Amino acid sequence: MDLFDASQSGDGPGGVSRSQPLATRMRPVSVEEFAGQKHLIGEGKLLRRMIESGRIGSMIFYGPPSSGKTTLAHVISREIDADFVILNAVLDGVKEFREVVHKAGEQRKLYHKKTILFVDEIHRWNKAQQDALLPHIESGLITLIGATTLNPFYSLVGPLLSRCQLFELHAFDSDDIRFLLERALTDEERGLGSCAVTVTGDAIDYFTEYSGGDIRHALNALEMAVLTSPENADGERRVDVDVAKESIQKRYLRYDRAGDEHYHYASAMIKSLRGSDPDASLYWLTAMLEGGEDPHFIFRRLLIFASEDVGMADPHALTVVNSAHDAFEKCGMPEGFYFLSHACLHLALAPKSNSTGAIFAVAQEHREKGTRPVPGHLRDKTANAKKARYLESDNASDDYKYPHAYPGHWVEQQYLPDTLKKTAWYTPGNQGLEAKRWERLRQIRGERDKDMQDNSAKKISGQD
Repeated sequence: MDLFDASQSGDGPGGVSRSQPLATRMRPVSVEEFAGQKHLIGEGKLLRRMIESGRIGSMIFYGPPSSGKTTLAHVISREIDADFVILNAVLDGVKEFREVVHKAGEQRKLYHKKTILFVDEIHRWNKAQQDALLPHIESGLITLIGATTLNPFYSLVGPLLSRCQLFELHAFDSDDIRFLLERALTDEERGLGSCAVTVTGDAIDYFTEYSGGDIRHALNALEMAVLTSPENADGERRVDVDVAKESIQKRYLRYDRAGDEHYHYASAMIKSLRGSDPDASLYWLTAMLEGGEDPHFIFRRLLIFASEDVGMADPHALTVVNSAHDAFEKCGMPEGFYFLSHACLHLALAPKSNSTGAIFAVAQEHREKGTRPVPGHLRDKTANAKKARYLESDNASDDYKYPHAYPGHWVEQQYLPDTLKKTAWYTPGNQGLEAKRWERLRQIRGERDKDMQDNSAKKISGQD
């Protein structure tokens, strides 16, 4: 279908249908009208040069909802001389794509005209559907513009990515949102300029702040506020901050449990915990909850953190988080906020150590060099006894020294294979309980070494 079939048949000024949402009516129709994304379409930027020159290659737009991906497609379609068609990956599939390919072939053969295909939400197409694009992009029959809210490196196939330029769009900042709201209020053809309406500065600020960088959300809220406000005796409408609050009753949170934000917020929480910042840790944890995150996912991340980043510095942290999770499952929400907060604050305030990560270094040793045989004195005593009887030899297990039979319940003894006896993977931390326990072990070892040195000295001097 043509991208502008619906908008061209409007009943308002300039062919715009007044029944369309304000956000749709206010879409820019040229590069000059486009606000935001200066890193892409600012003067001299690559995408701006591509549009102005009409030399459009296949590309992927990716970014959060309402960051201007479809709007850029609108702008491109108006700026270049090409047949521009759109498919929605949710609604359209192979059948519709084949029709586009057939029509593109006719356009090139009869009119020497280029076809640009815009695929909205392209991540919804499976691997086979994405692969179907490749030969037609390769032959130049179709120039693809794909739009996705997901990270393309995860959601799109590699061969498709290698044939496309990637352009990342960012959420609109406050200045862009305010500018677009004010333009909508003054535009008489597509916006609200033909209405007798006054919107206070505080109301504009509220729309800007609570839209969360989503211009569609801000414009739709503005339109709702204007259209539902009664006219006064002079036929004018007034929108103040109280009306604005009613129009956006809950702040828009840019969070998608299946998208990049899911990982960004979780990463921010973990890094705040690691940095021992309790306020920031609670902030990002709550942001995930407000965005609809599963609390069990958060608890799983906290459990991992308790061993990975707190570890031996506070061995009880793992028990605290696990207990908080159990309490959460028994009580549910809203009381569950206390248990999440309890676990989060404990981890943020706990001393930190990542020494438990030593296991990965040991695992790498096994993978790269294999596992050495168990030293004889560490082998199972019963199994060694049978072997000794059969071979009529000494039982190697008899050389094992039982630590509890020695002072301090420790005795000098080799536990690693001979070729690794001086290898150390574990690096103790110097925080919390780990530092105390390591110091205790050092003292035990040191006292034992001192006793051995004293005994050696006595022997040499003839005192023993």
